[in-house]
Formats: sequence, structure tokens, C-alpha cells
Amino acid sequence: MTIAYKGRVEHADSSGGGGVIGEGDVQWMTAASGVLHKEFHEKEWSRKGGDFQMVQLWVNLPAKDKMSPPKYQALKHENMAKSALPDGKGYVEVIAGEYKGTKGSATTFSPVHLYNVYLQPGGDAAFSFPAGYTTGLLVIKGSVQVNGDTPVAQDHFVLFANDGEEVQVSASEDATVLLLSGEPLREPIVSYGPFVMNTEKEIEEAIRDFNTGKFGYLED
Repeated sequence: MTIAYKGRVEHADSSGGGGVIGEGDVQWMTAASGVLHKEFHEKEWSRKGGDFQMVQLWVNLPAKDKMSPPKYQALKHENMAKSALPDGKGYVEVIAGEYKGTKGSATTFSPVHLYNVYLQPGGDAAFSFPAGYTTGLLVIKGSVQVNGDTPVAQDHFVLFANDGEEVQVSASEDATVLLLSGEPLREPIVSYGPFVMNTEKEIEEAIRDFNTGKFGYLED
């Protein structure tokens, strides 16, 4: 899953998914049973250049869903679900999950809440996640105060305790925060290169599928 904050990226994969994501857009590729893909700077953007800022996350699939068909979701910023903050000083963009009744644009295989929080000076946003969820935030732009007394600067990450998380984020300047929370799968993980499965036998099967062309083919 890739979020574009600055710059433009082009994507293509062997399942037919692909497109261009620009500032504020999100692409969510589900590899599942296997896919080949390529990502590169979009051609016109490459000619001009400029600032480039992206966040890419890998979201593990539950074991029961790992052999699902590959999937690609292209989420445009202008179509993303948004919830205005009560103080009028910003909004929450709901990429996945739900925030105060606003449901996210992306579909997921396990409970995941993924938000871009855009704050103006004096803005304040409050969040609540279930006990046991893993929750963290990354400051993309500016600086913020977390839970009233913890300053967090740009490019810093905060990991919360898993005990039923109340999160409050406030800003004295324009700020952008990526907030993520999800239910742990609590399943074994075995990885090798780009393959992430649950057992060594499944890793061997994934390598065999790749070598025999079951992941499909990419055009030049």
C-alpha cells in the first residue's frame, strides 16, 4: 500500500492492475496468491522532477486469505472519504476502516484503520481504538502534540501500548499525520525475500509457483 504525499508514481502488475497515483492518492495492491509488479516515477513527472515523498506499508493477510486472487485498488484523493473535525481546523481522511461513522474507501481482509489527519494551527483530533489493537502514528509534515504532553516532530514515529488506545493529536502549525491501527493476526509468519507466508512449506510452494509462471507475466 503506497500513499503519495509528493510526486507521482506509476504502477503495473501481472493481474492487470495499475495506474498513476499523484499527490494525495493511494494505491493498494493485494499480492495474495501471487503477482508480479513494477513501480516507477511517472514519465512526465520524471522529466520535470521535484519533491518526492511517499509512504509504503506492507499489510499481512490472514492465513485463510493468502491464496485469494490478486487485487488492485486505486484511491484518488478527491474521492477519499473525509470527516471534518469538530473545531473546523482540519479533517480526517479515512483511507481504510472507519472514523466517527465515516467509512474508508479501501477494503481490507482484517480490521485496519488507516487515516491521514490534516491539522491547521490550533487543530485537535481525538481517536479511540479497541483494546489489543496495534496503533502508531507517523508525522508526515509539521509537528504535533500527542495526548497533551508529548511533542512529536516531523518524520518521527510513535508506537502506542496495546491496552485500548485513546489518542489525541493537536497542532500549533499546519501538520499532516498518518495514523494506523489494526487488529493483530496472531499467526506465525515465515518470510523469504518478497514472500510472506505462515509456514516454510508454504514458502517453498510460493517459490515454486513463481518459478513456474503462476504469478503471471509483466509486459516490457
